[in-house]
Amino acid sequence: MPKDIKAVLIDGYIDDPAALGVPPYISPMIRAMAGACIDAGASVEYISADMIRKGKKIPDADISAVLSGNTVPGKYLRSMPMSPRELDSLIPKLKGWKLIGGSAASSSAAEKFDFAVKNDLAASLYDGMVGKEVNERYRTLDEWNRWMMLGADVVVQHQDFPYPLTVEIETYRGCHRYGSGGCSYCVEPLKGKPLMRSPEDILAEAGRLRSLGIRNLRVGGQTCIISYGSKDSSAVPRPNPEALRDLFTGLRTIGFDVLHVDNANPAVISIYPCESGDIIKTLTECCTSGNVLALGLESADPAVFEENNLNSTSEQLMFAVRMINSLGSRRGDTGLPALLPGINIICGLDGETENTYRLNEEILRKILDEGLMIRRINIRQVMPLRKEFETRIDRQLFRKFKDSVRENIDREMLKRVIPRGTVLKDVYTEINDGNTTFGRQMGTYPILVGIPYKLELGKSYDIAVTDWGYRSVTGISTPFSINRMPMSAIVGLPGIGKKRAAKIVMNRPFGSMESLKKIIDDEAVFDGIRNMISLQD
Repeated sequence: MPKDIKAVLIDGYIDDPAALGVPPYISPMIRAMAGACIDAGASVEYISADMIRKGKKIPDADISAVLSGNTVPGKYLRSMPMSPRELDSLIPKLKGWKLIGGSAASSSAAEKFDFAVKNDLAASLYDGMVGKEVNERYRTLDEWNRWMMLGADVVVQHQDFPYPLTVEIETYRGCHRYGSGGCSYCVEPLKGKPLMRSPEDILAEAGRLRSLGIRNLRVGGQTCIISYGSKDSSAVPRPNPEALRDLFTGLRTIGFDVLHVDNANPAVISIYPCESGDIIKTLTECCTSGNVLALGLESADPAVFEENNLNSTSEQLMFAVRMINSLGSRRGDTGLPALLPGINIICGLDGETENTYRLNEEILRKILDEGLMIRRINIRQVMPLRKEFETRIDRQLFRKFKDSVRENIDREMLKRVIPRGTVLKDVYTEINDGNTTFGRQMGTYPILVGIPYKLELGKSYDIAVTDWGYRSVTGISTPFSINRMPMSAIVGLPGIGKKRAAKIVMNRPFGSMESLKKIIDDEAVFDGIRNMISLQD
């Protein structure tokens, strides 16, 4: 390759089941692409979708590579993947040899690129840069580890660096159920037998990221973290607690502010409870609280389970939920339980009927009625990434099911997981919407927090929870000075309302809680806010 080659990497953001890449996250794929370019002898400039939205010009380059697309529909707070319209307007501005990867490689825009890469854009990019034929292939283990180290420094070019940027790091690719084809909707089994990275290689990458200033790490990019390091080649592998302990004790020692994980297979947990229990204990000890193990139930309908070769049965899911609750429900420094299960449900799979929705809601109701906790219920429609599905989603049934779960289960579960008065530590404020400020804690699937008054953006606050939505909570910054905060903020206190808030403002400053209690004139309301407020100016 000639010297002085410049590669421009456009991060249009990806959002996949095994990779979060929408801010505040940065995906491992864009970092691998940077490493591949550097390995091939090029210099790299990183440009994100949000930089372009704010007027960043696309520079001259020998190579322009775009990563974009989401395969899971999501709601975003302050950013989102590039839209088809944005992608179309970007293409004429790109210079040099043009490649596109991510799910956008299957879009109509892909026709305007020299190469549209559906598997591993980093590997194809490297091959083309060193003069090889550009084919669809996956990186080797050596390439993977080398590129993640070489590409680590690209994080400093991200607009959210150093905080609240959250870096996702990968442990392995592929699926242990590859021999049977795995779940009908998932592309991970098509990548073949799991290719595991060693704890030493992952820790080297994590150490480099931390030395650059990264404070938040999410160990994602795997189908089942419980199966990491397993030497069992069966479809439901016996876990290897030692390998996982080596990895996570090492990550804890490196010292991240946030250390979270992602997916787990309930079948593995239920079939190997001793090994899985050891691993769950390690995760609760080494990771920061607020952590979530997303469990792939997908459907509680046995007919759908059979027809789509799904991961786990309802019975296996219940076993896993109970075990994770028993080992991970203690409340940690963030204000949230150490480790709780999440549940993924996919609608529109083959064999689905009206009864499927009933069964799905029944198992969620069972979890609620047993007094267990779920940190997140993810309901989505299947996307035909791997095949077209024969079942056509009944939109009315889907909407009715989703609304019922949100109204009857999600809110009640939030009350249980985050009781009123819980102080959520380090809520990072991201947007103002009218008089309301919205923020989140950093980590896996953070709860949206609404504060009913304006706070300075881009800062972290401790928030005491005052109320619950279906998938969000309302709270007030703490310490909350009743003598100083504006009336618009005091109105947001539980049970206060406009009339009491006006009386409080007219009669302050208060020198004692008793004098405030007299003005509020309702013992229950006063008791409800007493631990949330202070009299300090």
